[in-house]
Amino acid sequence: MAETSSWSTRTETPKPVAQPPPKAASKALPAGSPNAAAIAPAPAQLPAQPSQIPAKAVRPSAVAKQVAPATAVSPATAAAGSTHSKTAPRAAGDDDAYLAFDQGRYLTALDLAESRAAEGDATAHTLIGRIFAEGLGVPQNLFTAASAFARGAELGDVEAQFSLGLMMAQGKGIEKDFEGAGAWLEKAAATGHPLANYNLGLLFLKGEGKPENPFRAAAHIRYAAEKGVASAQYDVGTLYQQGLGVPHDAVQASRWIRRAADQGHSESQLEYAVMLLRGLGLTADEPKAITYLTKAAENGLPVAQNRLAHVYAEGIGVDKSPFEAAKWRLIAKESGQGDDAVLDKLVAALPKTERQKAERAAIEWR
Repeated sequence: MAETSSWSTRTETPKPVAQPPPKAASKALPAGSPNAAAIAPAPAQLPAQPSQIPAKAVRPSAVAKQVAPATAVSPATAAAGSTHSKTAPRAAGDDDAYLAFDQGRYLTALDLAESRAAEGDATAHTLIGRIFAEGLGVPQNLFTAASAFARGAELGDVEAQFSLGLMMAQGKGIEKDFEGAGAWLEKAAATGHPLANYNLGLLFLKGEGKPENPFRAAAHIRYAAEKGVASAQYDVGTLYQQGLGVPHDAVQASRWIRRAADQGHSESQLEYAVMLLRGLGLTADEPKAITYLTKAAENGLPVAQNRLAHVYAEGIGVDKSPFEAAKWRLIAKESGQGDDAVLDKLVAALPKTERQKAERAAIEWR
């Protein structure tokens, strides 16, 4: 059973965070890292995008909204939860603090980590940061988390550098500072950290804390995509759709978006379904399109739920079903999807018994 506590004595405000030292020479970068590549000049103004940075960490802080480049078909901003495991990576050798953490003994892990941190152990500071960032066994305290991540980052722990960069970009537990965020994320990205590369790419894309440069942005985002980060795969597919920082290439766009969709990324499932319906960069395939659209709807994406309602209302790749159309319309509406005159009229025109049946099905789905 996990240890918990209702107390929190560690509420100090973090000290000013030192900036990371100058970047290492390119020879120290891992093969394939975007930092090792020549940087192309940035073109003119990018489309305006929300500035929030996603927090999809292996071992860090609070969850934020993921922001993807705008597409012609799906919304630019999509919710994304943290996908990290509760299991914390181990330091070299046996580490009782991390072992206790893995077992859910968070207070024991905290005590052990504090002892190790006092001896200058970088990963111990990072573990303390995670415990307070997520409120594991203690009340959540982002100020304490930021202080711990800052110390771990200064001592050279890559996960701490990544986590601190995210918190600085979000202004959580520490003053918002895009330049500082960019510096720490770049330092972590230089080691080949996939999520640091992804978030650094987003800073270059928007020109926040880094010069606006879609070519550099695309390089970092693609690096993360190649390492299996689903959000990065979706975003790099979108960049290929737009020809932003990469050549316009419908085939590459469909390839990357499918990879994200096959990982369960809801927005990618919707986007790939549209590609299959329209034959964008691949052969049109209605049955397969409906499969991906249904997955996105089942994953809770309101836009996909509403589109699936239209599919059943019109019989696109499926047998017409006013009942299924009404069910998915009611689900989408409850999920926040706006008015749809065509579908709302269909629901209102159903016989009372059919409408009630659809309403029950929608409630049961939730």
